[in-house]
Amino acid sequence: MKNKIKIKIKPFLAAVLRMVFLTGVSYIILHPLLTKFSSSLMTINDMFDDTVKWVPRTVTLQHYRDAWNLMNYPHAFRNSFTLTLTVSMLQLMSCTLVGYGLGRFKFKGGKIIFALVLFTLVVPPQMVMVPMYLTFRYFDIYGLLPPPGLNLLNSYWPFVLMSSTAVGLRNGLFIYIMRQFFRGMPKDLEDAAYVDGAGLFRTFLTIMLPGAVPGLVIVFLFAFVWQWNDYFYITLFIGGKTDFLTHALDNLALRAVEGRTDLLRNHYSSLITNTGMLMFIAPLLLLYAVMQRYFVESIERTGIIG
Repeated sequence: MKNKIKIKIKPFLAAVLRMVFLTGVSYIILHPLLTKFSSSLMTINDMFDDTVKWVPRTVTLQHYRDAWNLMNYPHAFRNSFTLTLTVSMLQLMSCTLVGYGLGRFKFKGGKIIFALVLFTLVVPPQMVMVPMYLTFRYFDIYGLLPPPGLNLLNSYWPFVLMSSTAVGLRNGLFIYIMRQFFRGMPKDLEDAAYVDGAGLFRTFLTIMLPGAVPGLVIVFLFAFVWQWNDYFYITLFIGGKTDFLTHALDNLALRAVEGRTDLLRNHYSSLITNTGMLMFIAPLLLLYAVMQRYFVESIERTGIIG
């Protein structure tokens, strides 16, 4: 009888500990988001009211209208979305090809190349900032163009070239994910395709690629999120223009208090900044809400295969 009670208690304790752990993690993640959402609906008077904690006395959407205008949100959103989608698709294609080559073919120097791919994950971008800037400022295609070459700065070309050649933002991780995924796929699939007369590229496109959909979903979502949040490369290649949401959000606090001399301008700036942050991450939350099921399934299947 005692053994039966112990057996029943252990799963119960495990469930309680799991619930406590998940509740704590959820609180850490959601608390800043809920705090910013609550403050974005408050008036300045609510900030000085000690009785107001989460629910404002007077709900207002004025901060959203102000942030919309100060950030020039439609224009900045269109530019950010266009760049992010372009870069994500190019990274997906290039990293998939490189990962397939490293995962399915054995050749001399393959392990060294893969080691270098992993090494890129620990190299901070600040170390290669100057070489990258000079490369795209005087782009001569390894001396094929006459000096001083082409100036590709203040354009999308640095992002396009880096993403299409699998040397863009976090591409080492994406190559690693696709390489591990392709390595875990049965070799019999390729052999059967070769026996049926399919060539190398046809086998890749019609046999291997459809089976790698979970890995493709993970790489695309990660690439989209990281490029959307990117501030370093946009500042390096395009400058501090407010044509992108990252820079528009960075300059929002200064633009909010521009021309104001009252004592409450700092509090107003705080409210506008919180509102701008919510407007910045809203597309990512929407993307996750739409792709949540596919993302979770992809994570599970990648974990099984990898």
